[in-house]
This record gives sequence, C-alpha cells and structure tokens, in this order.
Amino acid sequence: MLNGLPAVFFYLFAFVAIASAFMVIAARNPVHSVLFLILTFFNAAGLFLLTGAEFLAMILLVVYVGAVAVLFLFVVMMLDVDFAELKSGALQYAPIGALVGIILVGELIVVLGGYAFSPRLAATTGQPTPPLAERANTAALGDVLYTHYLFAFQLAGMVLLVAMIGAIVLTLRHKANVRRQDINQQVARVPETAIEIRKVRTGEGV
Repeated sequence: MLNGLPAVFFYLFAFVAIASAFMVIAARNPVHSVLFLILTFFNAAGLFLLTGAEFLAMILLVVYVGAVAVLFLFVVMMLDVDFAELKSGALQYAPIGALVGIILVGELIVVLGGYAFSPRLAATTGQPTPPLAERANTAALGDVLYTHYLFAFQLAGMVLLVAMIGAIVLTLRHKANVRRQDINQQVARVPETAIEIRKVRTGEGV
C-alpha cells in the first residue's frame, strides 16, 4: 500500500493518464490526439517510477515518446489525409469491432477471475523478482526477456515488422502527375536515347 506523498503522486499520475487516454479517442483534431497520447506516456512513466521500474520508465519515454509518438505527430501533420473520408465508412466495421471488443472483455474477465479464485496462480506464471541489492532491474528484466521469453520476444519483433511493412504499403500512393525515379529505366538507357544534340544558331535560344 502507498502512503503519504507516493500515494498522492500515484493518484495524480493515474488520474491524468486515464483522462488523457480518454481524450486520445475523444479529441476531434488528430494532432491533439497525438499530444494527449504523449501526455499519457509521460504519466505512465511516472507510475513506473513509483513502482521502482525506472528502466521501463526511461524506455517508455525514449522509445514511445521520443520516437513513436513524435513520428505519429509528424505523419499526421505532413500527410494530406482526409479524415472525414476515413470516418465515413467506419460504421460498416462496427459489428466486427464490437465482436473483437467482446472477446477482449471476456479474456480480461477470465484472467482477473483466475487471479481472484486462485491467488497462487501468479506464482506459477510470473518469475520471482530478485532483490535489488543482488540484481538490478535492468539485468533482471534482460534475464527474463532473453531467456524464458526469447521466442515470444522474437515473435513480437516479427509482428512489428509486418505491421511496419503493411503501413508502408497502405500509405504508398502513386499519383499520375508525379514523376518518380525508375532505376530499371535509367540503367537500360543508351547514349542514343539519353543524349539529344541540337544545333543552335548564333543569337538564337533553344
């Protein structure tokens, strides 16, 4: 249990994190949504610091705030995306989204119910945390991540790679009036087609 000043900061970080997370989906401006997302990450990092997981807090700030969220912000601001057109067909996917949401809620109920009815379940699914005097948080996290959950870590990397490739494919648009570089056409050029010689008389322009 948290007492005193840590409890005050816990409730402060938790309240701001929940409020900013709600504003991510409630804000009408996409830029404001990304800014609220960054605020959510900052408060989540504060919660990690209160639990003693300073490594996770720094990783959350460096990776998500410093790279992912800023990248989202630049993409939203620089791409000419018609959000009204994107939202126009959202209702047709509402049944599928509701089905996925019901499945996720059911999974959360099963997990939380399992912990409530079987308190010893946590000891069988989690790794014991070593004392800080013997093993630092970063070293202990590395031991668990790269030994017991190595294949899950690699699978997560593959999922992120596929998601990145899919995002590139979906956002790649070819416009008719935009000239693009064609490497094969450049390599296949010959001097007869690459050079055009014109005789210009004196006093006349091209």
